[in-house]
Amino acid sequence: MKYFSGFLALVPILLFMLANPAGAVTDGELDGDDHPYVGLLIFDVGGSPAFRCSGTLISSTVMLTAGHCTFGTSGGRVWFDSTQAEIDAKGYPIGGSGAIEFSSISTHPDFPTGPFFLNDVGVVILDTPVNLNEYGVLPQLDQMDQMKRRRGKQNQTFTAVGYGLQRINPVFIEAVRTRMVANPRLIQINVPGFTGDFSLLLSNNHSTGGTCFGDSGGPNFIGDGNVIGGVTSFGINGNCAGTGGVFRLDRANVLDYITSVAGP
Repeated sequence: MKYFSGFLALVPILLFMLANPAGAVTDGELDGDDHPYVGLLIFDVGGSPAFRCSGTLISSTVMLTAGHCTFGTSGGRVWFDSTQAEIDAKGYPIGGSGAIEFSSISTHPDFPTGPFFLNDVGVVILDTPVNLNEYGVLPQLDQMDQMKRRRGKQNQTFTAVGYGLQRINPVFIEAVRTRMVANPRLIQINVPGFTGDFSLLLSNNHSTGGTCFGDSGGPNFIGDGNVIGGVTSFGINGNCAGTGGVFRLDRANVLDYITSVAGP
């Protein structure tokens, strides 16, 4: 587990944990076929599978995920099946439609220069297109600033989707590789010092559900649509409780980076 200035990156679902039957979106529901453009990514480090994250297709070959997922990796592959309950000896999901290899991996250029949660976004290009009727959509510039100005006057619910831990506490881990969905609510946005203008905090409790380790890079859609407000980025405790941190995609430097890699 990696610690950064008091925040916990939600990436490190290491493959030894994946293979352990004792060990997603917490307190969520099965997603089924509702978000077929959200996938389970396994990243290689030094040529060997190392950990899993979640990500979203924004076109047939371009996936968004977290920068702390992509940084320092040497390759990987993605599955889009809603359930991958078993892992083989190499850490690859068993069954389903099979893997799609990564053609290239990119991380925001400023990610290595400061705390990870400041520029926590990465892009994966697939070597085989995934043709769907719908994909995730990038937000408009500064789209979520209106949530600060109009607190209490609009729907401030998000749709979080991912393949991370379903449950974690000091004596129990539930980590079936299943695409799940929750509907956390906005807790904090545009607060100097903690989230700044680059992140936001969403609820993580039994009522709304939330995110946990392995959900890193997964989408947090605005409302119940397909506009990706941000990618799952960090937590503030080891039990994934209380709140979940989301890196915003609606800032100019982030949108410019994504466009520079993915194209307009």
